[in-house]
Amino acid sequence: MDAKELEENVRGLYSPDTKAAYASFLRLKAESEAGNAVYRFWDDFAGMIESENSYVRTRGLLLIAANAAWDTEHKMDGVLARYLEHVCDEKPITARQCIQALKSIVSARRDLVPEIREALKNADTGRYNANMRPLIERDIAGVLKMMEG
Repeated sequence: MDAKELEENVRGLYSPDTKAAYASFLRLKAESEAGNAVYRFWDDFAGMIESENSYVRTRGLLLIAANAAWDTEHKMDGVLARYLEHVCDEKPITARQCIQALKSIVSARRDLVPEIREALKNADTGRYNANMRPLIERDIAGVLKMMEG
């Protein structure tokens, strides 16, 4: 993907057309897994996690995690506390996506394990309904187990 396509896809993440926004997200995620070309948009992704829109928040969280491996400037250090707030996001689906994406961050940055572990152990899952709570708790347990290894 060339620079122009990357920029168009980053802009596309905010599209009111959720299908188009999701397609942009998928292209950027695939590009993030292939190399570091998307990393230059880190600050855009960091801004997305503050969005009122849970879809935008989720896309930002997942793209940060997908680019953690390329974080040579240690930008994760500056965004981690805000990222971890979404472990208990108001939207349970966003919380689950955030928690599951922590595996990518842990794989890239083992030095962040203590902060991540603390956030997961202190997560208040009581805010979620009886259908979602066990799923979120299972996600948390999975990441905690992964960090032990």
